[in-house]
Amino acid sequence: MGLWEDFLNFLNSSPFPGITWATILSVVAIVIVAVCLERIVTRYVRRFAKRANLAPNVGNGLVLTFRLLVVIGAFGFLVRVGGLPTEWFVAFSALGGAAVGFASTQSIGNFIAGIYLLATRPFKVGDYVRIGTVEGVVQEITISYTKILTIGNNVVSISNLQIIDRDITNYLYESEEHVTFYCYTFEIGFDHSVPATKTAEIFNQVFEQYNSILPKKLDYMLVRSGAFERVYVVYLYVKRPEDVFVFRPQIAEEVFKRWDTERTKRKPAP
Repeated sequence: MGLWEDFLNFLNSSPFPGITWATILSVVAIVIVAVCLERIVTRYVRRFAKRANLAPNVGNGLVLTFRLLVVIGAFGFLVRVGGLPTEWFVAFSALGGAAVGFASTQSIGNFIAGIYLLATRPFKVGDYVRIGTVEGVVQEITISYTKILTIGNNVVSISNLQIIDRDITNYLYESEEHVTFYCYTFEIGFDHSVPATKTAEIFNQVFEQYNSILPKKLDYMLVRSGAFERVYVVYLYVKRPEDVFVFRPQIAEEVFKRWDTERTKRKPAP
């Protein structure tokens, strides 16, 4: 018991006015734990960014964010151990949080949405996606915005907060042989001036020109048939997402040309 009592007396002793050895050791322990935690979190975040193929600026932003969280947590513990009334810390935190909240509510929302997208990964850079009414190739994913290259060669930036509220379609497809490519679908509609059987022949004739250069044969399906038109969905399979920009207009144009030619043949003579 004598050694234990001596140790307690040592902890309660004061090398500096108002500061005990217990306080000093607690501060040192908090700093060591914070440094170790920062190293572990930083290493994990960097590995995650590498596995997820994130852009360097996104990975660095995540590392900085988690470092700040560790520093803020360590500061809170230091304030408590150091003897500063916690009410002060809470008050300053509330004022700072309110100021930041009023100044950048949208930015904070985008940041949180960006973290959510990076964690759930509904798409990655290079994927062909449709987000709401915008579709194209994902060029960049940042903490605040996602940039999409559209078929018109325009880059559209969509805030991550808006992405969370929209329907997301990722056209990445994996076959039974575990081969990945993109399955893009688009609609083509015709009136009833050309019979369905002849329309099927036109599809097959056009598709035959492309099947040898695509990873999987083109296909189509009748999805709607009304009093005025028939609507088909075409399934286009490509290796590179940018190929959608090339093959989609070519195939649609060739189908319509052949269909218009057939319709002209069937028009009654004046």
